[in-house]
Amino acid sequence: MRRRRLGAQGLEVPPLGLGCMGMSEYYARPDEPEALATIARSLELGFNFLDTADAYGPHTNERLVGRAIAGHRDEVILATKFGSTRDAHGRRGVRGDAAYVREACDASLRRLGTDYIDLYYQHRVDKTVGIEETVGAMAELVHAGKVRYIGLSEASVRTIRRAHAVHPLSAVQIEFSLWTREPEDELLPALRELGIGVVAYRPLGAGFFSGKVKTLDGLEPDDFRRTNPRFQAENLKHNLRLLEGFERLASEKGITPAQLALAWLLAQGDDVVPIPGSDRRSFLEENVASVEVELTPDELERIDMVFPKGAAAGDRLADYSRIDV
Repeated sequence: MRRRRLGAQGLEVPPLGLGCMGMSEYYARPDEPEALATIARSLELGFNFLDTADAYGPHTNERLVGRAIAGHRDEVILATKFGSTRDAHGRRGVRGDAAYVREACDASLRRLGTDYIDLYYQHRVDKTVGIEETVGAMAELVHAGKVRYIGLSEASVRTIRRAHAVHPLSAVQIEFSLWTREPEDELLPALRELGIGVVAYRPLGAGFFSGKVKTLDGLEPDDFRRTNPRFQAENLKHNLRLLEGFERLASEKGITPAQLALAWLLAQGDDVVPIPGSDRRSFLEENVASVEVELTPDELERIDMVFPKGAAAGDRLADYSRIDV
C-alpha cells in the first residue's frame, strides 16, 4: 500500500484513515464490541491511522480507542484533538489557552493509555486566545515528547499561516467531500503552498454518499443529521436527485457510491487523506476497497457533471459560531 505524507516533518499515513467518533455518539446507538472489532480489523488491513478527540463522548471515545489499541500501540498512528469543550449541562465551548493545552494533553494520554500522541490537533480555534499562545504550548508538548506532530481543525487561512510560523503544522483537518468543496477555493492552495497535509473528515457527507440515508426515518432520536440543514425536507429531496446520477456512475463502474465518493477525494491529491467514520467492519471493508479504484479524467469530469461543485442544498452546519473564519 502506497502511503501518503502529511506535512514536511516526516509523518506518513495510509491513504485512508478511520474516523472513530461515530463509535461513541452522533449517529447510531454505540455498539462497543463491534467498534473494538472494527478497529482491530482496520489494523489487520494496514489502515492504522485512527482519529478521535477528547470531545467525542465526551472522553468515552478516547477510552474506547485506548482499549482497542492496548498492546498494539506501536502499530498505530494515533490522532486526537483538544479544545472543543462541554460543561456539565452539555453547553459547548472552545479553549486554547496554554494551561488548558497542557492539561488536555495529559488527560488524553491517560484515557488513551499511551505516553505519546502521533498527531495532536486543536479541534476548534479559540478566538479569545492568540493562536501563537496555543501553538506555542503545542510545540512545548512536541519538545517534551508527548506529541510528535501537530495540526489544526477548521481553521482559516490567516490562522493557519500564523500558527505555522510558530511551529510547523503537519496537517489541517477540514470537512471536504463532493458536497463540501469550499476548501478548493482558498484553503487547499494555501496548505499546498505551506506544505501542510489535508485530513478530510466527513468525506461521505455523514453517510449521504453511501446511498443508505434517503430518509430520516429510522435514525436515532439524537442523530445529528436530524438537525443538519442538508438532511432537511426540501434540501434532502434536492440532494437525493443529485445522488441518483452519482449512483448510476458508481453502478456503471461496478463499485458502491461510497467507494466512488472516496475514490474521487483520493484523486484530489496525494496530500489528501480522508478519514471516513466506520462503526461496522462491513462499512470499513467497503471503504478500504476504494483505495484500489482508479478514476480516469473522463470519469472525474462526469462526476463533476452529475454532482457539480456547490450544487448541494443547505448549509453544511447548523451552527457556524465555533468555526474560525
